[in-house]
Amino acid sequence: MRVFVTGASGWIGSAVTDELLAHDHEVVGLARTAEAAAALEAKGATAHRGSLDDVDSLAAGAVAADAVVHLAFKHDFTDYAGAGRSEHSAVRRMLDAVEGSGKPFLLASGVASDIADRPLTEDDPSPHHGADSPRGGSENLALSYADRGVRPVALRFAASVHGAGDPGFVSVLAKVAKHRGAVGYLGDGSNRWPAVHRSDAARLVRLALDRAPAGSRVHAVAEEGLPTRDIAAAIGDYLGLDTVSVPREDAEAHFGWIGHFAGMDITASSARTRDLLGWTPTGPTLLADIAAGAYRLPQ
Repeated sequence: MRVFVTGASGWIGSAVTDELLAHDHEVVGLARTAEAAAALEAKGATAHRGSLDDVDSLAAGAVAADAVVHLAFKHDFTDYAGAGRSEHSAVRRMLDAVEGSGKPFLLASGVASDIADRPLTEDDPSPHHGADSPRGGSENLALSYADRGVRPVALRFAASVHGAGDPGFVSVLAKVAKHRGAVGYLGDGSNRWPAVHRSDAARLVRLALDRAPAGSRVHAVAEEGLPTRDIAAAIGDYLGLDTVSVPREDAEAHFGWIGHFAGMDITASSARTRDLLGWTPTGPTLLADIAAGAYRLPQ
């Protein structure tokens, strides 16, 4: 299958590209820079030059492929609303281009929710609609094309997709800790983040491409929710730093932009995904990755 992958040189996308190539798929990866194009071609993928702002290039890549895996996103937290609007425009343009084709259209989403009394499940719809909502409401936008001749699947990734080289939330926490001289968590640290190893997330994407029906939501979640104080303690043990409780009103001052996320309490189940796709996570846990040095910092 010829698969157009946006974000193909990113943290999750590069692992997905490797997984698809290893299982005899042809990968055409969106490349914004010459360096990204060279890295893709060195793996045996084909580079498609363009960006999320070049929606016509995105549409051309989608039309020329048998399937689309949309993983790119502008992780610009100084203009998160603008990033959402860009995402909405990019997704709509690609969907309109492949409408009526029956092609799979998988897109990255997340498991963040305001459900407090139980883990989020695959049956729970996203509350976000429209270009001005988080991530541009792209999950609901994509799923709305299930009756328009597209096979959309929402790939809901855990808050931490971890592994050696992870540039995400846990890496930022470790960098803040080194700067502050202690590892912080908000309040009593009982709020939780779900996690999945990068290799397991990539395998889930491949399985969803092959098996997930139109309109599916699948959860790339191996651990339903780890207390942030346990994550902080693991970082502290590895870096040789104490852990400290940070008052919630000081979140942004202590953590910077990640302070908005540091206090979120998120749990999510992947039971239905495991049954649907035959997916069983086998990678290391987040705490094992931290202990093994996945978040080692430069001296």
